[in-house]
Amino acid sequence: MGLLAVQKLKKLLMNSVDAKVCVAGVNVNVDPRAERPYFDDVSPRNVSTVVGQSAVLRCRAKHIGNRTVSWMRKRDLHILTSHIFTYTGDARFSVLHPEPSDDWDLKIEYVQPRDAGVYECQINTEPKINMAVVLSVEDESLTPAPQPPVRSSAAAATIWGSQDVYVKKGSTISLTCSVNVHSSPPSSASVLWYHGNAVVDFDSPRGGISLETEKTEGGTTSKLLVTKAALTDSGNYTCVPNNAHPASVSVHVLNGEHPAAMQTSNRASSFLTSQLSCAALTYLLSSMACR
Repeated sequence: MGLLAVQKLKKLLMNSVDAKVCVAGVNVNVDPRAERPYFDDVSPRNVSTVVGQSAVLRCRAKHIGNRTVSWMRKRDLHILTSHIFTYTGDARFSVLHPEPSDDWDLKIEYVQPRDAGVYECQINTEPKINMAVVLSVEDESLTPAPQPPVRSSAAAATIWGSQDVYVKKGSTISLTCSVNVHSSPPSSASVLWYHGNAVVDFDSPRGGISLETEKTEGGTTSKLLVTKAALTDSGNYTCVPNNAHPASVSVHVLNGEHPAAMQTSNRASSFLTSQLSCAALTYLLSSMACR
């Protein structure tokens, strides 16, 4: 086969969907996708769910070789996952990739209204190829508040320290939650954090909010960090595992006197009041004795 014929064959392989070429006088059907990655477009491009439920956005990538499949949120161009790793502090996002399948599905747990929008499954070819999936979320007012499922009455979350946490304005709020769920292999349980009735938004414009999660055979430890605490960060914080009872603490962001000083002041005031009362009682008894 001459050089021109080889070049023609290569061009057909790269540009045709179903090419028919002639090699040594024999007609051969060639599918160029066998050489290049592509999306097996059999999954729905529109996914609907309601607040508090889970959503799975499906992506089947064929013949990726040593390339990487990623998920990106279109509204802020935030890379959520790459290969099997998650690149967001929001623990609700994860990749479903059972080996050795071609499926790279994005799972979103406890879906919130802000999750609605366009997500792209991408393969890092040159140029990059992508497939968009639109997630629709029903209005929160039409659905009941999400209740975390409880699989075992013995499994429970515990937040370290006091039930009332006091921090100064501008400092860091640090809350650590332990979940005593034992399993082998290490527990895949996810942990959500609520501030009041809303899930903590790690991608909010406020910034400075992060999560550190450690999973072992003994359970899961989740540490919530909120830097540069503002008065609006005060309130009830709840650690919500997906397979155990939740736990809550009350956070107080102080703009002035430290609570220890306030408690000392209160004790001093109580002591003074007690002394004055004793003095008054002694005076009355003495007066009555003189009569």
